[in-house]
Amino acid sequence: MKKPLPQHTTPAIQVMERMFSLIDVLASREEAISLKEISEKTSLHPSTAHRILNDLTIGRYVDRPEAGSYRLGMRLLELGNLVKARLDVRDAALAPMRELHKLTQQPVNLSMRQGDEIVYVERAFSERSGMQVVRAIGGRAPLHLTSTGKLFLAADDTPRLRAYATRTGLPGHTKNSITQLPVLERELSKARQYGVARDNEELELGVRCIAVGIYDDSAKLVAGLSISAPADRMDEGWLPKLEATAREISSALGYRATVEA
Repeated sequence: MKKPLPQHTTPAIQVMERMFSLIDVLASREEAISLKEISEKTSLHPSTAHRILNDLTIGRYVDRPEAGSYRLGMRLLELGNLVKARLDVRDAALAPMRELHKLTQQPVNLSMRQGDEIVYVERAFSERSGMQVVRAIGGRAPLHLTSTGKLFLAADDTPRLRAYATRTGLPGHTKNSITQLPVLERELSKARQYGVARDNEELELGVRCIAVGIYDDSAKLVAGLSISAPADRMDEGWLPKLEATAREISSALGYRATVEA
């Protein structure tokens, strides 16, 4: 026979639910909100809302800029910064990368920008993929020769891109490498338009890659997620799965996509 829950359990849960609903309402507005409006939006009696808000104010989770109005407090910002500082792109990406690898059976790469190069920080792969791993974790490659690198170059403005081209000279590694700035600019324009970049045997002959971006809570491009495959096995049908995985990782880092009307 199940033991009955302690009498205080339900009221405690109810108070927490009410507290979260109040915080959600305050988070929906940048300016302070009146107690009357908060009460209407949460369907809580004004005295109930006032009591909970008063407790949150004592803990600095809510501010009261003037009598009868409330907004989110600095304590939430402090806690948010602590969480952000502990978030690591690699930690957020590893499990989703493994799932994507199971679906595609091809190497899945996590790369970040360091100066004029891409650095490979994680990889999910297996020997069954039938492709030799050509870039080890910690390996580097020029931005303009990699799918993820092109995402970062596409995020740069024209002066920065041209400075990169001048600084590096756009060296090539294969006969497919893009070594002319006008050609690279056209390639980056497509990456910017579709949010997807490709490496068509530009870094390694026989290997093609497709990449999408990973973004943090400030909508900054912080990494790229890519699938590598033998040139004759690259499947465009993997793209939706790749995009969904990148969205999952970005969401874990606090990114919230804005939907344009």
